[in-house]
Amino acid sequence: METKQKILIAEDDINLGKVIGSYLQAKGFEVTLCENGSQALDEFQKDDFSLCLLDIMMPVKNGYVLSTEIRDRDKKIPIVFMSVKSLEEDVLKGFQLDIDDYIIKPFSIEELLMRIQAILRRTCNVDDEVKVFQIGKILFDSDTQLLVYRKNKQVRLTSKENALLYVLCAKMGMIVNRSYILKKVWENNDHYNARSIDVYINRLRKYLRHDSNISILNVHGIGFKLIVEK
Repeated sequence: METKQKILIAEDDINLGKVIGSYLQAKGFEVTLCENGSQALDEFQKDDFSLCLLDIMMPVKNGYVLSTEIRDRDKKIPIVFMSVKSLEEDVLKGFQLDIDDYIIKPFSIEELLMRIQAILRRTCNVDDEVKVFQIGKILFDSDTQLLVYRKNKQVRLTSKENALLYVLCAKMGMIVNRSYILKKVWENNDHYNARSIDVYINRLRKYLRHDSNISILNVHGIGFKLIVEK
């Protein structure tokens, strides 16, 4: 079954919060948006999140206090500050609170996404844990290199096909950079291997076309994204 990574956003600028939340949802994340630090802490204690995106200057409970209380409860969850406070001392104060990144407003929402994805690639250990994925109506068992369709019809993947699909499934709903694929599947990025990605992507698309809700999108100039429409 597909699981989305969950992001907690604490932002008192409602319009900005909605823009960020809608963008991240469109990129495959599940988002919880809060208007102040107190509400955000309540939501944090109710659910399991993959990352916290916190404004610093908020009513009721500011980002400094909120991040400290979150960190007291979870030592590992990534925390990103976003703030208009751009002085070096402000940035240093944030990192002294054991946050993972600090982005200064106004910022490019595309840059924010790239930073979030980079942090999650470093911290998410899903690659080491999950071996079987439900992709729509198709079951993918990476240990046996099998795609299992309805009525027990099976297709055995080659090692490269298996490794590539595994990388896409581990980051399902997220953009996977070409360079990351080359490193994980081919272990180098020479010209021949770079061109091979497209060949193998097309092979996987043929295997997955049994479910019309499954797509491997080509994000031009960046990489690919595996999605399952609901």
